[in-house]
Parts: sequence; C-alpha cells; structure tokens
Amino acid sequence: MKPYWLLLVPLVVSSATAAERSRDLGVPFEGKPGAWNAITDVKGIEVGYRTLIAGAGAKAVRTGVTAVWPRGKNPDIPAFGGWFAQNGNGEMTGTTWLEEGGLLSGPVLITNTHSVGTVRDSFIRWQVARARGLGEEPQEWSLPVVAETWDGFLNDINGFHVTMEDTVAALESAKSGPIEEGNVGGGTGMVCYGFKGGTGTSSRRVDAYTVGVLVQCNCGRRAQLQISGAPVGREIQESIPYARNGAFRDADTGSIIIVIATDAPLLPNQLKRLARRASMGLARTGSSSGNGSGDIFIAFSTANPDAGKTSGLVNLTLLPNDEMNPLFEATVQATEEAIVNAMVAAETMTGYNGHKVIALPHDRLREVLHKYGR
Repeated sequence: MKPYWLLLVPLVVSSATAAERSRDLGVPFEGKPGAWNAITDVKGIEVGYRTLIAGAGAKAVRTGVTAVWPRGKNPDIPAFGGWFAQNGNGEMTGTTWLEEGGLLSGPVLITNTHSVGTVRDSFIRWQVARARGLGEEPQEWSLPVVAETWDGFLNDINGFHVTMEDTVAALESAKSGPIEEGNVGGGTGMVCYGFKGGTGTSSRRVDAYTVGVLVQCNCGRRAQLQISGAPVGREIQESIPYARNGAFRDADTGSIIIVIATDAPLLPNQLKRLARRASMGLARTGSSSGNGSGDIFIAFSTANPDAGKTSGLVNLTLLPNDEMNPLFEATVQATEEAIVNAMVAAETMTGYNGHKVIALPHDRLREVLHKYGR
C-alpha cells in the first residue's frame, strides 16, 4: 500500500449527486441519446475507474486508470474491432494485432503517458491470476489495449504512482449504468482546450442500434474551442494554463483517446471506418490535431458473439456499408458531446508544483451560447 492514500470515485452516480452535464446547461446537440447518454447504453458494456488524488506541490498525484469492458468483465470473448490514429503522437498498445486480426480481446484501458507499461502488465497479471483462480490454464500470450494522454502539468507523472492495485480496482469496479465524468479515472489530471478536461461520454440511438462514445480529452488550445459552433474559447480568455511556460501557450501539445462502441453488426474494416469519424466530432469542438497531439481512436462491436471462435465455420451478421451512414453521423455527434461533457463535469484543479487549471465556467458558457444564438 502507498504511504498516502487516494480518492476512489464510485462509478454509479445517483441523480441527487450527479454533476451537471452539457444538456443541463442548455447546450444544443443533434441526435437522440440513449437512456444514460453514455457508452454504457450499448448493452453489455461496463466501465470502471480508479481515481488517484493525493498530495501537493512536487508530490501532487492527480491521475488514475479507466477500464472499458466490451462484454462485461470477461476477457475471453473477443469482439470485432478497428482503430485509427488521426495524429500519432501518443500510444495505444495492442493495435498491431488489432489491425491484423480484427479482434479486441479484453478491455480498453486508459491512463497517463508514463503508466502505460504498468497498466498493461497489471492486466496480464490479473488475467493470469483470474484463470488460475478458476482452475483454468491461463492464456499463453496476451496483447492488451492500453492508451494514454499526458497529465504532467497537474500530476507528478514521473512519480509513477499508478500501481497494479489501481489497475485491478478499475477492472473490477466496472459497472453498467450512468457513469461519472470529469476528474475521474485516467482523465483525472487532464487539460482540454485550456480548461480542466478529463473523462466524458455520450451516446446516440439510430434505427435499431446504439453508438456510445467515451473520451479521455487532454487536447487543444483555448482559442480553438467551439461548442455548438460558438467560439467559446475566444470569448473566455482568462486563466489560460501553460502561459508561464512560454511556447506551450500556443502549442497543441495534448492528446485525446476516443473509444467508440456499438451493437450494430460491423466487421473490423467497417469499425475502422467508424473510428475515423471520431475525428469529425473532434473537429466540431475546434481541434486541428496538432503535431504534438496524440489523437487515437478505437471502435468495437458487441454484436456477433462468435467473432473470436477459433475453429469451424462462423456464422456472422453484417450491416451493409450502404446502411452505415446513420452510424457515422451518430459517432460524430456523440464524440462532440462526450468532449463537452468532460469539460462541463470537470472541476477546477490545483496540482503539480501549484499549477492550476480552471473548470469551464457554466455561467460564462451560457452567456456565450446566448450571445451567438445557440
């Protein structure tokens, strides 16, 4: 155990304590969300967090781990998947085999840049221990998907505070239902468009299918931020972080990880097409995916439960390409809203060496939207 301890944020939030979301503030978005307006609206998906908040100054810990399970807490039933790097200044492990084999086995895990290896190895250890605990022979190899964004402005990233215990807690706490947003999980210490960023989610219902999106947003410059087409970032210019660091003020040095889930029966090449559409939702919020930004997206389908069958013929259901347009649109819409939800839910945070990042002020956001007729 660590000599300090941390805040472990509960996953399911009651309506009495839930933070405001974008729609609560009157932000207009297109499309019809699911019941929870979250990635968990796709049946079977579970999300878990470990949130680490402790210390101050040079020992400030503001980080964590997020786990997204495609088929509940079951690493043994693969799902078809695909991925896309809009700009590759970042990391998502396991994507070489995902590209080749088209199968996602186990969860998508998200953390900070310097904890990717720890989280990856921790999942493998958890997987082996789980199999042995069930009296089964563990898999001989595993290539988990672990992604990152950099939280070093608010977090003591070189303190390596994420442990195996934290990874296991995120994995095992995962649940369906409404999920918390903002300063939670891997998104705890993130900065988005010069405001406090973090974790956000949204979903869309289209025809008989659901598309859900979860983001860990740490991207963009303040002046770029647009919400429903209004230039929110240009209108709210005070308290921009990184200003003391000179060049960082005008550099797009952040990243964003976008996880897209659907219950539509799509094959890996179709899921890669879906993942590409996340870039358009990101662009709606103002990002141009600068050279220093790791903008990496992954999509998977919970349909076709026999996708990972290893012998014999496999009967699959396939949605034709000509019927994918509603899913493309849903992905764009849900990605845009998930990013804004992350900023709306986030709270002002002071962290590493006293660095402070303000939350997007709700009253000012309303004023700007009104000014521009939104």
